[in-house]
Amino acid sequence: MVCENNAASLWPGGDKSLVLGRSPVASRLPLRPKRAPMAHVPSHLLVVTTCPDRESADALARGLVGEGLAACVSILPAVRSVYRWKGALEVADELLLLVKTRADRYPAVEAEIRARHPYELPEIVGVPVEAGLAAYLAWVDECVSSPA
Repeated sequence: MVCENNAASLWPGGDKSLVLGRSPVASRLPLRPKRAPMAHVPSHLLVVTTCPDRESADALARGLVGEGLAACVSILPAVRSVYRWKGALEVADELLLLVKTRADRYPAVEAEIRARHPYELPEIVGVPVEAGLAAYLAWVDECVSSPA
């Protein structure tokens, strides 16, 4: 105890709790850190890709839905993309495809897009669906086949 008293006397104000490792702030903290919540893994994806023309967009959409890889593919016309390709600035008029699918089918969706796409390097981006109409997402589940 002599050591404790001597150490406390060296601390401004003589507060023993600081010397003993119990700061006023630390004493208000829980003894155990709270666990981080489990990461939510989205079960659905919106996969985005582009096509150079209506024919390739229709073929890709029909292939994805026909193979049971997507419940729906929306084709939006008149998208202008500005990008750098092989060192040159490019501008292209394209169609934007929004592919509604389940997250577990992404590898097959990506493979199907790559196989059918006319571009050397197609845009394929999977965006997690964090929320949506439950009945719509259930419909997506019904339409998209399970992996083999």
